[in-house]
Amino acid sequence: MNGLIALLGSGEYLPVMNETDSYLLKQTVSNGRTPRVVCFPTAAGMEGDESVNRWKRMGEEHFRTLGTEVTALQITSRAEADDPQFAMIIEQADLIYFSGGSPSYLFETMQGSRAWQAVLTATERGAAFAGCSAGAMFVGGFLPDLRGFRLRQQNAFGLLPKSHIFPHFDRLMAWRGVTLPILQPLIPAGEYALGLDEDTALVGKQGGPWQVMGRQKVYIITKTEIKTYAAGEQVTLPA
Repeated sequence: MNGLIALLGSGEYLPVMNETDSYLLKQTVSNGRTPRVVCFPTAAGMEGDESVNRWKRMGEEHFRTLGTEVTALQITSRAEADDPQFAMIIEQADLIYFSGGSPSYLFETMQGSRAWQAVLTATERGAAFAGCSAGAMFVGGFLPDLRGFRLRQQNAFGLLPKSHIFPHFDRLMAWRGVTLPILQPLIPAGEYALGLDEDTALVGKQGGPWQVMGRQKVYIITKTEIKTYAAGEQVTLPA
Protein backbone atom coordinates (compact mmCIF):
# COMPACT_ATOMS: atom_id res chain seq x y z
CA MET A 1 0.00 0.00 0.00
CA ASN A 2 1.37 3.41 -0.97
CA GLY A 3 -1.30 5.47 0.78
CA LEU A 4 -1.79 6.28 4.44
CA ILE A 5 -3.07 3.60 6.78
CA ALA A 6 -5.16 4.38 9.87
CA LEU A 7 -5.84 1.69 12.48
CA LEU A 8 -8.45 2.56 15.11
CA GLY A 9 -9.26 1.02 18.46
CA SER A 10 -12.87 2.23 18.19
CA GLY A 11 -14.82 5.36 17.21
CA GLU A 12 -15.51 4.78 13.54
CA TYR A 13 -17.96 7.29 12.04
CA LEU A 14 -18.17 9.31 15.29
CA PRO A 15 -17.22 12.98 15.83
CA VAL A 16 -14.28 11.94 17.99
CA MET A 17 -12.56 10.75 14.79
CA ASN A 18 -13.26 13.87 12.71
CA GLU A 19 -9.68 15.08 13.09
CA THR A 20 -8.22 11.76 11.98
CA ASP A 21 -10.59 11.32 9.04
CA SER A 22 -10.10 14.94 7.89
CA TYR A 23 -6.33 14.40 8.02
CA LEU A 24 -6.59 11.27 5.87
CA LEU A 25 -8.73 13.07 3.31
CA LYS A 26 -6.49 16.14 3.22
CA GLN A 27 -3.36 14.06 2.70
CA THR A 28 -4.96 11.98 -0.04
CA VAL A 29 -6.85 14.50 -2.20
CA SER A 30 -5.48 17.66 -3.82
CA ASN A 31 -6.61 20.31 -6.31
CA GLY A 32 -9.88 20.92 -4.51
CA ARG A 33 -11.53 17.76 -5.83
CA THR A 34 -14.30 16.26 -3.71
CA PRO A 35 -12.90 13.14 -2.01
CA ARG A 36 -14.47 9.76 -2.74
CA VAL A 37 -14.97 7.46 0.25
CA VAL A 38 -16.02 3.80 0.19
CA CYS A 39 -17.25 2.17 3.42
CA PHE A 40 -17.30 -1.59 4.04
CA PRO A 41 -19.79 -2.99 6.61
CA THR A 42 -18.43 -6.46 5.82
CA ALA A 43 -17.29 -7.37 9.33
CA ALA A 44 -20.92 -7.14 10.50
CA GLY A 45 -22.09 -9.57 7.82
CA MET A 46 -23.18 -12.21 10.33
CA GLU A 47 -25.10 -9.74 12.50
CA GLY A 48 -28.11 -9.31 10.23
CA ASP A 49 -29.53 -6.54 8.08
CA GLU A 50 -30.25 -4.17 10.94
CA SER A 51 -26.62 -4.04 12.02
CA VAL A 52 -25.28 -3.86 8.47
CA ASN A 53 -27.67 -1.06 7.54
CA ARG A 54 -26.74 0.84 10.69
CA TRP A 55 -23.05 0.74 9.79
CA LYS A 56 -23.81 1.78 6.23
CA ARG A 57 -25.97 4.68 7.39
CA MET A 58 -23.41 5.84 9.97
CA GLY A 59 -20.59 5.79 7.42
CA GLU A 60 -22.53 7.74 4.84
CA GLU A 61 -23.80 10.35 7.31
CA HIS A 62 -20.36 10.81 8.88
CA PHE A 63 -18.44 11.34 5.68
CA ARG A 64 -21.10 13.57 4.14
CA THR A 65 -20.56 15.96 7.05
CA LEU A 66 -16.87 16.00 6.06
CA GLY A 67 -17.75 17.07 2.50
CA THR A 68 -17.10 13.85 0.62
CA GLU A 69 -18.80 11.66 -1.93
CA VAL A 70 -19.42 8.48 0.06
CA THR A 71 -20.73 5.04 -0.83
CA ALA A 72 -21.37 2.28 1.69
CA LEU A 73 -21.18 -0.96 -0.24
CA GLN A 74 -23.42 -3.97 0.33
CA ILE A 75 -20.52 -6.41 0.70
CA THR A 76 -21.38 -8.80 3.50
CA SER A 77 -20.71 -12.19 1.90
CA ARG A 78 -18.10 -13.78 -0.35
CA ALA A 79 -20.49 -13.71 -3.30
CA GLU A 80 -20.95 -9.97 -2.87
CA ALA A 81 -17.19 -9.50 -2.42
CA ASP A 82 -16.71 -11.12 -5.83
CA ASP A 83 -19.41 -9.06 -7.53
CA PRO A 84 -17.71 -7.11 -10.37
CA GLN A 85 -20.10 -4.15 -10.02
CA PHE A 86 -18.26 -3.04 -6.89
CA ALA A 87 -14.69 -3.21 -8.20
CA MET A 88 -14.73 0.04 -10.18
CA ILE A 89 -16.24 1.97 -7.27
CA ILE A 90 -13.54 0.67 -4.92
CA GLU A 91 -10.68 1.30 -7.34
CA GLN A 92 -11.69 4.96 -7.71
CA ALA A 93 -11.87 5.62 -3.96
CA ASP A 94 -9.63 8.09 -2.15
CA LEU A 95 -10.35 6.57 1.27
CA ILE A 96 -11.42 2.99 1.95
CA TYR A 97 -12.92 2.34 5.38
CA PHE A 98 -13.64 -0.96 7.16
CA SER A 99 -15.82 -0.79 10.28
CA GLY A 100 -16.15 -3.28 13.14
CA GLY A 101 -17.63 -6.71 13.69
CA SER A 102 -16.01 -10.13 13.37
CA PRO A 103 -12.35 -10.02 12.26
CA SER A 104 -12.27 -13.68 11.23
CA TYR A 105 -15.44 -13.33 9.14
CA LEU A 106 -14.06 -10.17 7.56
CA PHE A 107 -10.77 -11.84 6.66
CA GLU A 108 -12.41 -14.99 5.29
CA THR A 109 -14.85 -12.94 3.21
CA MET A 110 -12.22 -10.65 1.71
CA GLN A 111 -9.31 -13.05 1.23
CA GLY A 112 -8.75 -13.68 -2.47
CA SER A 113 -11.85 -11.72 -3.45
CA ARG A 114 -12.34 -9.32 -6.32
CA ALA A 115 -13.18 -6.58 -3.80
CA TRP A 116 -9.90 -7.02 -1.91
CA GLN A 117 -7.93 -6.90 -5.15
CA ALA A 118 -9.71 -3.61 -5.91
CA VAL A 119 -8.71 -2.34 -2.45
CA LEU A 120 -5.09 -3.16 -3.21
CA THR A 121 -5.32 -1.45 -6.60
CA ALA A 122 -6.69 1.73 -5.03
CA THR A 123 -4.16 1.84 -2.21
CA GLU A 124 -1.24 1.18 -4.56
CA ARG A 125 -2.41 4.26 -6.43
CA GLY A 126 -2.30 6.18 -3.15
CA ALA A 127 -5.77 5.88 -1.64
CA ALA A 128 -5.87 5.85 2.14
CA PHE A 129 -6.98 2.79 4.11
CA ALA A 130 -8.76 2.93 7.47
CA GLY A 131 -9.81 0.00 9.62
CA CYS A 132 -11.52 0.15 12.98
CA SER A 133 -11.69 -2.69 15.53
CA ALA A 134 -12.17 -5.79 13.32
CA GLY A 135 -11.20 -3.60 10.38
CA ALA A 136 -7.83 -3.01 12.05
CA MET A 137 -7.31 -6.56 13.28
CA PHE A 138 -7.63 -8.27 9.90
CA VAL A 139 -4.68 -6.40 8.37
CA GLY A 140 -2.20 -7.44 11.05
CA GLY A 141 0.19 -10.33 10.71
CA PHE A 142 -2.05 -12.65 12.72
CA LEU A 143 -5.59 -12.62 14.10
CA PRO A 144 -5.67 -12.68 17.91
CA ASP A 145 -8.63 -14.11 19.79
CA LEU A 146 -10.03 -11.26 21.89
CA ARG A 147 -12.66 -13.30 23.71
CA GLY A 148 -10.28 -16.07 24.68
CA PHE A 149 -7.40 -13.61 25.09
CA ARG A 150 -5.11 -15.86 23.07
CA LEU A 151 -2.64 -15.31 20.26
CA ARG A 152 -3.81 -17.75 17.63
CA GLN A 153 -1.30 -18.08 14.85
CA GLN A 154 -4.01 -17.58 12.22
CA ASN A 155 -2.59 -15.55 9.39
CA ALA A 156 -4.17 -12.22 8.46
CA PHE A 157 -3.35 -9.90 5.55
CA GLY A 158 -0.01 -8.80 6.99
CA LEU A 159 0.01 -5.08 6.17
CA LEU A 160 1.81 -4.84 9.50
CA PRO A 161 3.88 -8.04 9.41
CA LYS A 162 4.49 -9.92 12.67
CA SER A 163 1.77 -7.96 14.49
CA HIS A 164 -1.19 -9.03 16.62
CA ILE A 165 -3.59 -6.07 16.72
CA PHE A 166 -5.78 -5.54 19.79
CA PRO A 167 -8.46 -2.82 19.55
CA HIS A 168 -10.40 -1.54 22.61
CA PHE A 169 -7.13 -2.01 24.48
CA ASP A 170 -8.00 0.34 27.33
CA ARG A 171 -10.77 -2.08 28.29
CA LEU A 172 -8.25 -4.90 28.49
CA MET A 173 -5.85 -2.65 30.39
CA ALA A 174 -8.47 -2.00 33.05
CA TRP A 175 -7.07 -5.25 34.42
CA ARG A 176 -3.46 -4.20 33.82
CA GLY A 177 -2.14 -6.38 36.62
CA VAL A 178 -3.60 -9.41 34.86
CA THR A 179 -3.56 -8.41 31.19
CA LEU A 180 0.13 -7.78 30.61
CA PRO A 181 1.46 -10.76 32.62
CA ILE A 182 -0.80 -13.01 30.55
CA LEU A 183 -0.24 -11.38 27.18
CA GLN A 184 3.48 -10.66 27.14
CA PRO A 185 4.77 -14.24 27.55
CA LEU A 186 2.48 -15.38 24.72
CA ILE A 187 4.14 -13.14 22.13
CA PRO A 188 6.61 -15.13 20.02
CA ALA A 189 10.10 -13.75 19.61
CA GLY A 190 10.23 -11.38 16.66
CA GLU A 191 6.50 -10.57 16.84
CA TYR A 192 4.59 -7.87 18.73
CA ALA A 193 1.17 -6.91 20.00
CA LEU A 194 -0.24 -3.54 18.94
CA GLY A 195 -2.73 -2.23 21.49
CA LEU A 196 -5.11 0.48 20.27
CA ASP A 197 -7.18 2.29 22.89
CA GLU A 198 -10.73 3.31 22.10
CA ASP A 199 -11.22 6.59 20.20
CA THR A 200 -7.56 6.40 19.18
CA ALA A 201 -5.83 5.88 15.83
CA LEU A 202 -2.36 4.95 14.66
CA VAL A 203 -1.72 6.63 11.31
CA GLY A 204 1.21 6.12 8.96
CA LYS A 205 2.60 4.21 6.00
CA GLN A 206 4.15 0.81 5.53
CA GLY A 207 7.86 1.13 6.20
CA GLY A 208 7.54 4.73 7.39
CA PRO A 209 6.87 6.74 10.53
CA TRP A 210 3.54 6.52 12.35
CA GLN A 211 1.75 8.91 14.69
CA VAL A 212 -0.92 8.59 17.34
CA MET A 213 -4.15 10.56 16.90
CA GLY A 214 -7.25 10.68 19.10
CA ARG A 215 -7.81 10.91 22.83
CA GLN A 216 -5.93 7.93 24.32
CA LYS A 217 -2.86 5.75 23.77
CA VAL A 218 -1.17 3.11 21.62
CA TYR A 219 0.93 0.26 23.03
CA ILE A 220 3.73 -1.73 21.42
CA ILE A 221 4.33 -4.93 23.38
CA THR A 222 7.07 -7.46 22.71
CA LYS A 223 8.27 -10.36 24.80
CA THR A 224 10.88 -8.10 26.42
CA GLU A 225 9.40 -4.57 26.61
CA ILE A 226 6.28 -2.42 26.63
CA LYS A 227 6.19 1.03 25.03
CA THR A 228 3.31 3.48 25.39
CA TYR A 229 2.58 6.41 23.05
CA ALA A 230 0.14 9.28 23.51
CA ALA A 231 -1.61 11.47 20.93
CA GLY A 232 0.86 13.51 18.88
CA GLU A 233 3.78 11.15 19.46
CA GLN A 234 5.57 9.32 16.68
CA VAL A 235 5.77 5.53 16.68
CA THR A 236 8.35 3.27 15.09
CA LEU A 237 6.94 -0.20 14.60
CA PRO A 238 9.19 -3.19 15.21
CA ALA A 239 10.94 -4.43 12.08
